[in-house]
Amino acid sequence: MAGSNYRVRTMTQADLDLAVEWAAAEGWNPGLADATCFRAQDPEGFVVGELDGQPIASISVVRYGADFGFLGFYICVPEKRGQGYGLELWRQASERLEGRTVGLDGVVAQQHNYARSGYVLAHRNVRLGGRPSVEAPSAPELVDLSGLPFEPLSSFDRMHFGTAREAFLRCWLRPEMRSGVALVRDGAVAGYGVVRQCRNGWKIGPLFADNESDADLIFRALASTANGQTVFLDIPDPNKAAWRLGERYGLTPSFETARMYRGSAPDLPLPRIFGITTFELG
Repeated sequence: MAGSNYRVRTMTQADLDLAVEWAAAEGWNPGLADATCFRAQDPEGFVVGELDGQPIASISVVRYGADFGFLGFYICVPEKRGQGYGLELWRQASERLEGRTVGLDGVVAQQHNYARSGYVLAHRNVRLGGRPSVEAPSAPELVDLSGLPFEPLSSFDRMHFGTAREAFLRCWLRPEMRSGVALVRDGAVAGYGVVRQCRNGWKIGPLFADNESDADLIFRALASTANGQTVFLDIPDPNKAAWRLGERYGLTPSFETARMYRGSAPDLPLPRIFGITTFELG
């Protein structure tokens, strides 16, 4: 069990880079530039368990606003599992989120363990993947994100994420790191999406839109940048229009998570969430 030679501390950037490598080894397929933006939201929210001076376990307990948090990156290196190190890290790190509603996207096999800590299943999320053959649509309503002011995008994002995440979003939307488009109609944002390169292929996230046809337009604009490589889209299972969108372009299920909450689950507009931003930060 975890003893006096085991220490829990805040991650450095190098620690987070290592945790991203662990996530890649688990098959989570992180984006190539994800770590910087993850840490931007809450630098103190990334915690490592260190045994005899060597990192062996990770977790993120990221705070959003005054009353919401998201737990992710819960990984222990395989050779140290089952010895209490991960559980002690969970216990200490979770104290940072006391008094908040906390969400997580956990692997399905661990649902019962999360339930012991008070987490309740809200819905499944499913990762769809495939090689869609699409061309960039020609539509005057589609605008590159770099040409839009931040506040309208942030406001639209907040309606779909459930709380403000400005520090994360300012990094996530930087054009040198990712590509993104918004659908602007009558001067207002009606949808937007971001695509980024990953260890394997490309991921679209988020993809928020008022309806299925708008989501389809944004999806094609983003997927066309992948140049025939694999594209992944993480959808909330209850959104049947998101399933239809994926099926229309040959995407099939490859992975799933359990979205769970401790505390009052946010009332998210799932019919307008066609792509979750990340399984790590919500």
